[in-house]
Amino acid sequence: MPDFPPSRFPRRLLPDCEEVHHLTMKSLDLPLSWTERLRMRSHLAICDACTRFSAQMRTLREAVHRLGRDS
Repeated sequence: MPDFPPSRFPRRLLPDCEEVHHLTMKSLDLPLSWTERLRMRSHLAICDACTRFSAQMRTLREAVHRLGRDS
């Protein structure tokens, strides 16, 4: 998964939804750094939409893995 250039996500105290969506998708394939995890968790603590998106992506990922094992 390509990383966004540093200028794409300026360092704010809290990331916006777009950055959290990127981190959610990245976390499905790669471990996040502790700063990425911290930024993501701080945003998820206040954003219900991103929390639901993150949960949906984890559920989808688990379903695909189960489907692959059953084939």
